[in-house]
Amino acid sequence: MVDLTDIRAVTADLPRSYEVVVRDQIKYRVGQMVYLALSRDEQTIGIAFPKEERAAALAAEPDKFFPPLPRDERFRWIQVRLAALEYDELRELILDAWAMVVPKKVQREYFGES
Repeated sequence: MVDLTDIRAVTADLPRSYEVVVRDQIKYRVGQMVYLALSRDEQTIGIAFPKEERAAALAAEPDKFFPPLPRDERFRWIQVRLAALEYDELRELILDAWAMVVPKKVQREYFGES
């Protein structure tokens, strides 16, 4: 199982990423775009996720993923149970979410692409 310490370790060196607390909830942003939000009980996260891949992820791994709140279904977002994740998978989800909101140039520089 992963926790806030692991989330902070992954996000620590992501360019333009920063942590904020909004209404007692920890969120990670690039600019004003939220790409990860930790639940108040720190058991789940909401994370940026390709909308077109959401249904497949929900069907394939219902013990890990669950749908966003109805008001958030229009966004590229999915909910994840932290107890179902290992560190490497958490890292992959966070990097993918961050890449969805950061400028392409910053993304290419971080991943070492030309």
